[in-house]
Amino acid sequence: MNDKPNVLFITTDEHHWKCMGYNHPGIKTPNLDKLAAQGTIFDRAYCPNPTCSPTRSSLITGLYPSQHGCYTLGTKLPEDVPTLGEYFQKGGYRTSLYGKAHFMPLRGNEEFPSYETPDHFGDREFWDNWEGDFYGFDTFETTRNHTTEAWVGPHYRFWLEDKGFENWKDWYIPTAGTYDQKTQVDGIWPIPEEAHYNTWLSERVRNKLQEHKDADENFFLWASFPDPHTPYAVPEPWASMYSEEDIVREYVVPGEHDANPLPHQLTQDPNGNFDAYKTSGMGNHGYRPQTFSQNDDFTKKIQAYYGMVSFTDHAIGEILDQLEDLGLADNTLVVFTTDHGHFLGKHGLGAKGAFHYEDLLKVPFISRAPQQKNAGGRSDNLISLVDLPQTFLSYCNLPVPRTMSGVDFTEMFKGDQTPLRDHVLVQNRHEVDTIFLNTYVNERYKLTVYFNQPHGELWDLQEDPDELHNRWADPAYAEIKAELMLKLNFAQMGKDPVPMPRLFGA
Repeated sequence: MNDKPNVLFITTDEHHWKCMGYNHPGIKTPNLDKLAAQGTIFDRAYCPNPTCSPTRSSLITGLYPSQHGCYTLGTKLPEDVPTLGEYFQKGGYRTSLYGKAHFMPLRGNEEFPSYETPDHFGDREFWDNWEGDFYGFDTFETTRNHTTEAWVGPHYRFWLEDKGFENWKDWYIPTAGTYDQKTQVDGIWPIPEEAHYNTWLSERVRNKLQEHKDADENFFLWASFPDPHTPYAVPEPWASMYSEEDIVREYVVPGEHDANPLPHQLTQDPNGNFDAYKTSGMGNHGYRPQTFSQNDDFTKKIQAYYGMVSFTDHAIGEILDQLEDLGLADNTLVVFTTDHGHFLGKHGLGAKGAFHYEDLLKVPFISRAPQQKNAGGRSDNLISLVDLPQTFLSYCNLPVPRTMSGVDFTEMFKGDQTPLRDHVLVQNRHEVDTIFLNTYVNERYKLTVYFNQPHGELWDLQEDPDELHNRWADPAYAEIKAELMLKLNFAQMGKDPVPMPRLFGA
């Protein structure tokens, strides 16, 4: 193979940054721990949006959600937005995506068509006759479901059928299948491990790596695992891997929401009413009573969540072993991360929502570059997932378009830990007007501003790392708040790319 570097990009979904073996000795992630020992752990990596579609669209465009157009769940990334895969293709690379895409919603219309919809999931003829690539990926095989959900397929469903799993519908809820979620006990999912999408994804990615080796071709390959996203379900033996004693439970602290915006407070009211926020008529993640996250039953769900993390780590290990066995590891940049975090009961919250705590905004992040310096190190430098497209292209010595908004972390991935960012931005426009917030994070502070609202959040992450004392209205922090408001404005202005230099005076 030529000496141009390759990129293997591995992601999970809704993965809390603490749920890695190197951060939580009780959680078993031996393969990701090994990758970390060979590379660099970035302890302060952040997503540009704490939901799936917007961040995943940023991962292939190098743009913030307000720039690429996929601003919330239920919207799509416009097909005319240039993508990372297209730039790699121009550089002579083969591009592949296996697993979860979620660049399009589960429902489309004539103006905004979507191919990630249930009517396409079982349509083998449609996909067999597909021509062209998909958002810059010349090979793409996807599934849209998380565990028992009905959105099974398309390609994973075809694989199940081709493998002879004639009873696959027994493992998924209607309308795709016949599984009754209410019969599930302690997160134990009766699907065999060999039929799980982790097995499918690992098999397909390993086969693709073999193809690249045989063809002596360069590649950008994204292995996109759907877990540990809810619903909480995993097959044995992973479902029984963790006992209640292994679980680190976190709970709401009495009084912690007293100075927080009203939605935070409503989550702790069993009768909390969020109707005023549903301007689109759609459901809004997290905007509901969340007292369930404090119950003993939620401990069982976290046990399943831990098992999902460990099962995914196992599949990732198979891929990394194949990369090594094929002799490709010495010329391949490997990056692991997730699209956003997850609440595990802390602050009285579960899963995700428009609550910009570190649990949700921070993500696990590992890079391993061939012959990198200071392997096994940890960095507390700020990094945003929006930086990845630019960095991937730069690392592979390909032209980086001026239209990207990120920062080039190539030298940092090689081991030079000179800080390149003094802040990160997180955008969240879950509803056009009622759930619309932006967050600015620097080395010490975090500021969150809500559209057309007097309330907000100011967290001193140095003095209050658990984010229990909102200083938004604290007179002692008034000067700091004013300074951060100005910095947020500067950051919003500075994020926009400059598509070309000035060529003359007029």
